[in-house]
Amino acid sequence: MKIVVAYSGGLDTSVILHWLKERYQAEVIAYCADVGQAEELDGLEEKALATGASLCIIDDLKESFASDYIYPMLQGEAIYENRYLLGTSIARPCISAGIVKVALEHGADAIAHGATGKGNDQVRFELSAAALAPEIKTIAPWRDEEFRAEFPGRAEMLDYAEKHGIPVKASRDKSYSMDRNLLHISFEAGDLEEPWFDSARPELEELYVMSQPVEKAPDTADYVQFLFEEGKVIGLAYDGLDALVDSFDDVTAQGQQGEYTLLSPYGVLRVLNELGGKHAIGRIDIVENRFVGMKSRGVYETPGGTLIAAAHRDLETLTMDRETMNLRDSLVPRYAQMIYNGFWFAPEREAIQTLISKTQDRVSGEVRLKLYKGQIYFSGRKSPYSLYDENIATMEGSSDEAYNQNDATGFIALQALRLKTYYKGH
Repeated sequence: MKIVVAYSGGLDTSVILHWLKERYQAEVIAYCADVGQAEELDGLEEKALATGASLCIIDDLKESFASDYIYPMLQGEAIYENRYLLGTSIARPCISAGIVKVALEHGADAIAHGATGKGNDQVRFELSAAALAPEIKTIAPWRDEEFRAEFPGRAEMLDYAEKHGIPVKASRDKSYSMDRNLLHISFEAGDLEEPWFDSARPELEELYVMSQPVEKAPDTADYVQFLFEEGKVIGLAYDGLDALVDSFDDVTAQGQQGEYTLLSPYGVLRVLNELGGKHAIGRIDIVENRFVGMKSRGVYETPGGTLIAAAHRDLETLTMDRETMNLRDSLVPRYAQMIYNGFWFAPEREAIQTLISKTQDRVSGEVRLKLYKGQIYFSGRKSPYSLYDENIATMEGSSDEAYNQNDATGFIALQALRLKTYYKGH
């Protein structure tokens, strides 16, 4: 038997890799999708092979993750329960597509994951796998009674790792569960399971990775300009951008367009994560409704995504027709829920995505934001597709050819007809 396991190098997936090999007498391939975990991937291949994997595949999906998943989602203004920018949720279909591809290429009988039986990720992984390769079996150890009996807690997993010489960096203290990718990092469990626990207390600052507290944010604001093409950020402009890009070993400018430095979607997010994090933007602490029926508390850092979402919406206010926006926005809660629940590869999500893509035809132009002490201030927008007409909107005297104020009398009378009829005699 051959199994491809989704592997992070943490305690759970390290133990699971070894346990799968023994339980099923199987060849186990460790698969890790690089979706922007950064230094978390250091030494991963050596660790996987030492744990018992026959092969470790680190699949560089960063550009695909940004362009094929994050950008389309941000075009749709997807925010779950009005607060969560879906950083973990949107990574799961990308990772699932990668592991399924590897499983098919290597003739695997099954894929396996380390998602808990209480969470959303088990659903996201398995729904994606069902859509992409229904013939491949999925193994979920945390839903196996024998596995749970053997590992009722963290201490037993650490004992198992020590017994079998599995290299892990973990302590026996109750710790936070973290998940990082290009779009965000999440923190759950530990003290955070108490909703009244203050995640912003100073002694927890070492926990955060992508942003600094507002108290340490600069006393000087930064202005950043976004260049959009059909709802996608293709370029940025701000003082210090060239030096920042040069400091990255994985980002290269794609050219210049006027004052803008052109960047790939991955490059855009890398830059904006740095800039947003510098100004304490993108931290949220929420209680959300999991798909499996319970509420959970999570703390998230999403600096770059928060900036793109704000700039994108601002440009849409200038370029998108009112009724088109109303229609798209009416679908946003359902669209966000589909992504959260794991239905990225479902036909209904693809149908909505087609509509979203059409709404972005004219969302091209420029937006300027001011960043200061955790806040985003809108300071300008322009577009060749602008629907704003100063001649119509001005409060000063204007030609009746542009807007005849007398016409409003009949408009109001017709709008009032229904109300007069309903309340007549009441």
